[in-house]
Parts: sequence; C-alpha cells; structure tokens
Amino acid sequence: MGMDALLLDSGAVTADQVEQARIESDRTGERLDQALIRMGLVSARTVLEALASQLAMDIVDLADYEPPPEVTAMIPSRQVFRLQCVPIADDGVRLRLATSDPLQLAELDELRVLTGREIDLVLADDEDLRGLIRRHYGVAGDTLEALGGDDDDVQTTVDPAEDQAQEASVIKLVRDLLIEAIRERATDVHIEPYEHSLAIRYRIDGVLSPAGVPPTVNRFRDAIVSRLKIMAGLNVAEHRRSQDGRIAMRHDGRMFDLRVSVIPMVHGEGIVLRLLDASAPLIGLEQLGMEVDTLLRWDDLITRPHGILLVTGPTGSGKSTTLYASLNRIVSDSVKAITIEDPVEYQLPGVNQIPVAHGTLDFADGLRAVLRHDPDIVMVGEIRDRETAEAAVQASLTGHLVFSTLHTNDSASAMPRLMDMGVEPFLVASSVEGILAQRLVRRICTSCQAPGTGCRECRQTGFHGRLGLYELLGMNADIRDLILERAAAPVLASAALQAGLLSPLETSGKAKVEAGLTTEQEVARVTKSH
Repeated sequence: MGMDALLLDSGAVTADQVEQARIESDRTGERLDQALIRMGLVSARTVLEALASQLAMDIVDLADYEPPPEVTAMIPSRQVFRLQCVPIADDGVRLRLATSDPLQLAELDELRVLTGREIDLVLADDEDLRGLIRRHYGVAGDTLEALGGDDDDVQTTVDPAEDQAQEASVIKLVRDLLIEAIRERATDVHIEPYEHSLAIRYRIDGVLSPAGVPPTVNRFRDAIVSRLKIMAGLNVAEHRRSQDGRIAMRHDGRMFDLRVSVIPMVHGEGIVLRLLDASAPLIGLEQLGMEVDTLLRWDDLITRPHGILLVTGPTGSGKSTTLYASLNRIVSDSVKAITIEDPVEYQLPGVNQIPVAHGTLDFADGLRAVLRHDPDIVMVGEIRDRETAEAAVQASLTGHLVFSTLHTNDSASAMPRLMDMGVEPFLVASSVEGILAQRLVRRICTSCQAPGTGCRECRQTGFHGRLGLYELLGMNADIRDLILERAAAPVLASAALQAGLLSPLETSGKAKVEAGLTTEQEVARVTKSH
C-alpha cells in the first residue's frame, strides 16, 4: 500500500488534497507527505499519527534525544543517508531504528544481517530525524562519502579545474550545503579556508554558527569553490582577485537569489553567499516590530511631498527591508516611485527599480538621470559619497521625496556625517526631514519560550526570527539651527530628546523586553556600540 492510500484510509486527508500534493510532488521530486505538509494541507503531526495508526508503529520524539555514539555507529553512515533512518537504541537483541518513511525500508533483512539484531522500526518527525542525522553524521555526509572522503587527513592535490566541479557528486554536495542553509533559515553562508581545514558557517537570526559539515569536506575545498564560481558565472581560473556574482536557485517551489563574493585569502579563496528569498512576501512595518507611536510619526514623514528621509544602522540591521516596507505603504496609481539599488533585492509592484551596474552607472549619476523621468518618490540604495549626497539634497529641494540609507550608529550622527562628506550645513538643515536608526534582535521562540534552552523549532537556541528596534529623530526649527552651527551628534540628540522628537533605541528595546519578545542580553548585544 502506498503513502497516498495509507493517508486516505486513515481519513487524515481527502482525495482532492492528495491529488494536489501529487501534482506538486511530481514537480518538486519530494515525498507525497512532505508536499502535503509544505502546502499547508495537513500538519506534520497528523501525518505521523496517521501512519503510526495504519502501520501499528510507535512514535518517538527525537527533538531533544541524543542516542549513544556506540548505537549510531552500528549502521554505516552511507546507509543512514541512503535510507534516512537512524539507530537510536540497542538492548543486545533488538535495534530500534527511527524513520519518517517506513514504506521505503525494503532493506530490513540486510540491516538484520549487518547488525546481528532484530530491527524494531519506529516513526519520527521528518525534521527531527534530519536534525539528528545532521548532528551525528554531518551535513552532506553521504555525498562526501561518495566522493571518497573517508580520510580526514588527506587533502586534494589535483588542480581545481572546471571539469572537477562539474562532477555530479560535487554538484550535489554544493546543492546540499545550500539547501541545508535554506532549511535552517540562514541569511548568509560563510566558506572559510584555513591551513588544514575548511570552515562552513551559517548566519541564522544574525548569529554565525557551524554548519555541522564533516571535516572531510576540506579535501574538496577547490571543487566547492570552482562549482560555486561556475554557478555564479565567475572566472574559474582567476584565484588572485576578488569576484562578485549571483546565483538563481529554486527549492520547494520558492526562488532564491544568492549574492556571491569570492576573496583570495592566505590558504585559498573564501566565499560568502547572501541568501535572499525572492518569493517571500514583503513584511510590513508592524510585523517588523515598529512601535505604534513611532509608526504614526514615520507615516507622517513618508507621506510628505518632499525632503530626505534616512534609515541608518550597521550592515545587516534591516535598513533595506524597512525602506521596502515604507515604499509599499505609500506607492499608488497616483504616485511615481523609482529606486536605484545595488542590487535590487526585492521586486515591488508599481515601483520602477533600477539596478546599479558596476562601471556603467553609480548612485549619483543614476539619481540625476531618474529625475528626468518625473518621479514623485526616489529611493537611493545608499549615500556613500559627496556626489550622491548632494544629488539627493538637490532632488529633495526640487520637490521630490528621497529615501536613502547611511552607515551610522544612531540617528543624530547622520547629519554630521553628511556634513563630513562635504554637504553644506544649510543644505542639510533645509532638506533632511527625519532619520530612523535601527537594529535587529532575535525574537524569543513562541514554541518554547525558553531563551538559552530552546526546542526543535528554534534549533535549541530559544530564538526564532528577528524583529527591529527603532530610533526616530524628527526635526524642528531649533534642531535645524543647531545643524547650521555644525553641532555634534550628542548635542543634536539631546535637543531632540528634550523636544520630544527622539525615541531612543534603548526605549524601543526596553519595550520589547517588557513585552516578552526578546531579552535584555539581545538588546545589549546590538546596542552596546550605540
């Protein structure tokens, strides 16, 4: 009996749902039950209980379970990966084997001979099972074994040619690493060469952690780099210069845009990939965590007819997401909006988006050019230099609303930064309407509410997802006078605070801690340099 028949007989799903999932399963190559779960037609727990009932099997919870190493070693990792099953307990007579797909285990007789035990098959959640395999046998461990990576100390000495990277097993190895990053909700993948090892780390919710790849991956460092270069359209033979490229990748019906940066290092080439889910729905400012009072003030600013609005913060603090969400609030059929970005990260309906191409168009030239297209609103990805700053000021003074970003730690520092770039104080004072500084903190997991302990949903970290801390600085005549006097950032911040025009980051952080959304340690981690 197949998976579809089992689930239909159990009453867990309808024939129509099975047919929908079968079409999706044929398209993606995933199992029928996985398609049902991903499409939201049925919960993972319902599928598990239905299979257990139909097959008279026990269900085990592997979320926090760690079997003894002598038990996990009873079945070679090659078969663990091939069969997607894990030995979890042994009493000398019977070996308990956890699986999420009991219909595929035709090799039970082979496992009995191999282990000298009777096999006691039990059901486990697919996510839990994959996590256990990853922890005990490593990410992409099956592919590494297929490549012959049994000896940790041996390092590949062959020339990293393009044909090596094209080998099917290397292609699968790289794809396994990227898919695992997507499953783990990573925003960045870091591949770092050292003298005797290759480190692969994922940045998840803003924090880097090891990917859990076996040490044997070091043997294939050159093949991995070559394969990623080929995918990104880069020069495979160039090893002495930095290169940047992009990879388009589809997984589980979603499109991902991977920005690739390759830099030569002492022991090889290091690679960082930024993962963007191009099919993800745009997040609103409320969902990002902006407080009601701040949102009301920001809404007033973004609906003004002209002026400059700046979003500031370090790299990775969510500035672009805030700009996109802000534009999405105000764009309509009666408004023409144009963006100049490096690169275009998300596509906004109703917005004309221009990618900055290195060597052909920079932010300043792009801004001057788009003003001839009669826009009402212009977004410039970043103000990096005097030319871009002055072009933004002139655009705002000629009746345009200009959005952009700056790399400053707080909102008050934005105006001295513009003046340091060479913009005259009177131009800054007359053009800037508001500055929003922000940070991202990890959100306490809603499934376990246990920071530091965690559960399966949050990878035992206690955190799942992120939300923003916001600091909005508005303007009045007194602050504009201080700008004309070239006042320092602390003086501007003090004046704005006294006038009720500044809501500090610390206040936003305190509110989120009191609401049980994050922790004091998280707020301190992202604001300690503020």
